Amino acid sequence: MSRAGTRQRPSGASQAQTQSRATQKSQRNRVEETEDEEEDGDTSMDVDDEENVPRDDDLVRKSNQLVRLALFAEHKRNPLRREEISKKVLGSNTRAFNQVLQLAQTTLQKTFGMELVELRSRAELGKDGVGGDEDLEEARKAVGVKKKAAAAGSKSYILRSILNPTIIEEAAQVSEKILEEEALEEDDNDDDDERSARSYGSLISWSHTDQIGSLGILYIILALILVSGRVLSDAELRAHMKKLRQPMSGSVKFDAHATHKSVSMEAYMNMIIRQGFVERVAVGDAKKGKGKRVRATQGDDDSGATYEWRWGNRAHSEVGEKAIAQFVAEFMVGEQEAEDDEEDGARARGRRRQDRAQNKVEKMAAGIERAAGGNLSDLK
Repeated sequence: MSRAGTRQRPSGASQAQTQSRATQKSQRNRVEETEDEEEDGDTSMDVDDEENVPRDDDLVRKSNQLVRLALFAEHKRNPLRREEISKKVLGSNTRAFNQVLQLAQTTLQKTFGMELVELRSRAELGKDGVGGDEDLEEARKAVGVKKKAAAAGSKSYILRSILNPTIIEEAAQVSEKILEEEALEEDDNDDDDERSARSYGSLISWSHTDQIGSLGILYIILALILVSGRVLSDAELRAHMKKLRQPMSGSVKFDAHATHKSVSMEAYMNMIIRQGFVERVAVGDAKKGKGKRVRATQGDDDSGATYEWRWGNRAHSEVGEKAIAQFVAEFMVGEQEAEDDEEDGARARGRRRQDRAQNKVEKMAAGIERAAGGNLSDLK
């Protein structure tokens, strides 16, 4: 009986040993669980807020992918959309967009002298009075409809230079030494192709940049729209281009580095629409509330529908109204100065001539601002 009783009632020392072993086992389990949590914490944080957050090396790799994608999109002159970035770069880690974008911006700025800029939405442009949506705003006020808060971003991005304008201006100056060296290179080149690269005698090789001729046509179109109150009818644009000997039935020539020697003017207009520099809007649809962007066609429709041209969001972010106004003013004043030089000769040189030209440019820019119908917007 005593042996049986011993089994039923363990001694105090035996109970203490059993509790001690249980405590040690429990502590070991907690230590192992803590170590497992620390190891898991290196790759994931809070499940609700920081799930699938990549590590630093993953962020760097993805930022480099974004840089390459941005350069490729810029080469094709197409906006880079947020959904394309998520699909080709971020994958399932869409919450890391801001971190990846910040790292990519650092690389673009330090290595290429460029930055990714989000294009402004049409609603934001209309809010600032540069989108040409005055009829829509007046209609809303008439019926008492409250306008929703305008989204500043369009979730589309372009690359824009961050180089100081002074650097670009100095690099564009013509140098006699560079002209001589380029002339020697042309003598060594026996290629008789009329589309061969042109010599400019400056540090910037314009022959290897954007197509200068087509870029000039774009700036002229933007200038015509701006001085016409930011909206230009299709018929008026065609009339202006015909006077400038660049009719819509003609073609746009490219230099030796282009894939094609030339494209039709209609194809060129469709290209700058696709790139976001201009918009061609059906007037009837615009008055109903939302302008319908369409492809460029031969004149207005047979049904009587008319169209008008406006700046696209890329023009506002890459060129700017103030820059176009300055471009027009300097061109017009330059033409006048050339005529004055023929009359005055050497007397018009020096500081006095510069001050006179600057005053003329300022007055011309003020006139362009009045013609545009309001304050000119700068890059944003």
